[in-house]
Amino acid sequence: MNSRIITYCSNIHPGESWEETFKALQEHVPKVKQAVSPDARFPIGLRLSARAARELLAAGRASFASWLREEGCYVPTINGFVYGAFHGEAVKQKVYLPDWHSRERAEYTNLLADLLAEWLPAGMTGSISTVPIGFKAILSPAEYRTRVLQVLTHLDSLKEETGVDIVLALEPEPACVLETTADLVRFVEEMDLPAPLRERVGICLDCCHLAQQFEEPESALSLLADSGIRLGKVQVSSALSAGHGDRAALSSFAEPCYLHQVVIRCRDGTLIRYNDLPAALEQHRGEGGDEWRCHFHVPVFLQEAGSLGTTRGFAEKLLPLLDRDVLLEVETYSWGVLPPQLRSEDLSSSIIREIQWLQGSVNATDCRP
Repeated sequence: MNSRIITYCSNIHPGESWEETFKALQEHVPKVKQAVSPDARFPIGLRLSARAARELLAAGRASFASWLREEGCYVPTINGFVYGAFHGEAVKQKVYLPDWHSRERAEYTNLLADLLAEWLPAGMTGSISTVPIGFKAILSPAEYRTRVLQVLTHLDSLKEETGVDIVLALEPEPACVLETTADLVRFVEEMDLPAPLRERVGICLDCCHLAQQFEEPESALSLLADSGIRLGKVQVSSALSAGHGDRAALSSFAEPCYLHQVVIRCRDGTLIRYNDLPAALEQHRGEGGDEWRCHFHVPVFLQEAGSLGTTRGFAEKLLPLLDRDVLLEVETYSWGVLPPQLRSEDLSSSIIREIQWLQGSVNATDCRP
């Protein structure tokens, strides 16, 4: 049987330049590999900003490739979601900019594809995860479809010229143009792509995001299979889950850096959405029986976050349904803004615990008769 491909996303590390990015990899990756993959090559879920990607293209690719070989690592996926700064400042809605309305988004993604094509092991499918078109706003369909088409065409050319198989993995997320699995399926159908380009489209299935929309794993995978959309990768992550009476506990997660969308399922089954946690806390006037799910990535080894629950159950139901060759990536980029009581260990140790939890979960699944 093939070994599972399990990694973590390096967007948890601050750094916009290549020098900062590489320094973080050098500090943390060897520790993580030694703990979770001492005898086998370790996959790196690499996050590159546009600046880091340009700097790496100009100089440093050879030394990075040499470092990968020396450390026993490889790069199967790049997180191309965040174009610029991602830590230490108020990101909020800016995290989606430039969106797929812009030339910069397409150029950045093509650059990432060129870099990944150099690092991807022979015979392996790679992926570039990206924004779900943009934050929910009025975008010109003709323009953003044109930009997506440019990237799919570039990926198809790479496939034809080099044989490298790379998928553009759109990542549905609350409050975006593509919020749900069904939104992505509908978008791809409306694109009406020729077969070679449709092969280049995939999903970055983020467990936190889909659980927050109250999707069910089996239904989501069935939709994708029926539409022929490929699984670029699965981000194994958890959202917060809370009841209507947990406002005080939730308020400790309302911080100024990231957007923490909230989806509330009322007792009658209807869903109410808020673009950020402070708005939900201030405006929602529901009654007991409501269930709140908040976009705040918490370590997946936590079944509870203090007095609050998590949506880890979504991942636990999803993992047994996945093929063994699907890339699994823990992603807790918000570690630095977690309440202090949830950061009782250093960053490397937390990453290791997440991967070990995931390894244990898939091992239990693989051992079932």
